[in-house]
Amino acid sequence: MKKFQAILLLLFSISFSTYPQDDPHFQTEFSKGEFAKRRNTVYEKIGNNAIAVIQGASGIPGFSVFRQSNTFFYLTGVETARSYLLLNGRSKRAILYLPHRDEGMERSQGKVLSAEDAELVKELTGIDQVKGIEFLAADLVGAGLIKPPGPILFTEFSPAETGNDSRDEILFGQARNASDPWDGAPTREARFISKLKDRYPQYEIQDLTPILDEMRLIKSEEEIAVIKKATHIAGLAIIEAMKSTNPGVYEYQLDAAAKYIFYLYGSQGDGYPSIIGGGTNAYMGHYFHKTDQLKDGDLVLMDYAPDYEFYTSDVTRIWPVNGTFDEEQKELYNFIVAYRDALFRYIKPGVTADEVLDHAASDMKAYLEDKTFVKESHLKAVQEGLKFRGHFQHPVGMAVHDVGRVRVRPLEAGMVFTIDPMIWLHEERLYIRIEDVALVTEDGVENLSSFVPSKWEDVEYTIREKGLIEFRPEIDLSTLK
Repeated sequence: MKKFQAILLLLFSISFSTYPQDDPHFQTEFSKGEFAKRRNTVYEKIGNNAIAVIQGASGIPGFSVFRQSNTFFYLTGVETARSYLLLNGRSKRAILYLPHRDEGMERSQGKVLSAEDAELVKELTGIDQVKGIEFLAADLVGAGLIKPPGPILFTEFSPAETGNDSRDEILFGQARNASDPWDGAPTREARFISKLKDRYPQYEIQDLTPILDEMRLIKSEEEIAVIKKATHIAGLAIIEAMKSTNPGVYEYQLDAAAKYIFYLYGSQGDGYPSIIGGGTNAYMGHYFHKTDQLKDGDLVLMDYAPDYEFYTSDVTRIWPVNGTFDEEQKELYNFIVAYRDALFRYIKPGVTADEVLDHAASDMKAYLEDKTFVKESHLKAVQEGLKFRGHFQHPVGMAVHDVGRVRVRPLEAGMVFTIDPMIWLHEERLYIRIEDVALVTEDGVENLSSFVPSKWEDVEYTIREKGLIEFRPEIDLSTLK
């Protein structure tokens, strides 16, 4: 009996000593070869007489969940706060600088990769050397001994993307802060650049952002695989919201149903704040309050996608709250779906966004020749919509409004962006659009969100199914004291 108890005790201790949470977290979606390939591209772009220094995201106060900056993750896969990366264009070597282990924090929140994990980090990331952050200052002096015409030090001038905001939104927020006479504090990036200039005057400081933006514009096979997963989760969430829609349901309840799907399938949170607007709320392009009840006879719009392994998507659908499009809604909605299909017809490598828009608009003018609309104002709205150039939208990747520009150059395989046909009915304060994710392939295009219902018959069929909200416990909070 004692022998049996000893064996049980041994097995019990082994199970605890090998429990996965004993190991520091590291991502599993990307190979270390993928990160090495990205760093090699940086070496090539900055040249032999330059180095690049990349800041990881700073720590956050309290017990909020830390999220690494997109750039730092893109080059390392490491999610430790206050980390730094040094890339040497001459030696083609990378040094990662990590904080030292904080045992108190680990007991509270779990392990993260630290300087003490140097060998493990090298194995996981393919990075050549791992040091404590206290070595960065001296290494920058040594790297500055590069012979003329250097040395050049590249770092990012653009703000770090560390949450569910894209760079354009962050820059807008920074501009507002800068204009506030009671704020006006310099950004973290500006402070870092200022310190580099003060401490290392031998360097010419240049912006690394354009190099990284160009790299992120063309997605690798591993990136595409993750974006497909993010898109699938986004689509499942929107389908669940469709099923959960009924008059009287609140906008925030559809948000809750979608979030459930996000977390159910392993997302880390929102890729961007959800846009869920019923009736005239949808007229506001980035309506975020989500406090109103859905009304019988209205349409409801949802634009939402998760943050899945540092990548997101961007999918939008609009549908009738009561489950049935009326004739006015149907004729406008069918125009949008037909326009979406026309835009996808012309996407392929070598064409430009303007060519896609022009060909699709020509098709839609022919489409309108034998169509009638209940209201003359509706016909005017769709005709005006054909003049709008924003239906061919923005890149999608690590950010919903991802970096890089797809509108100013011929399309290439590996580009991922949104197709977002929309119309405004200004007198009625209505806005109708759907949005899908396009992947340019070697010989054409793939609609990554095509499985999300868009034909009116499929939308109505989906709404008739039971959704999560119908199974919620009925609790009247107003009666609780």
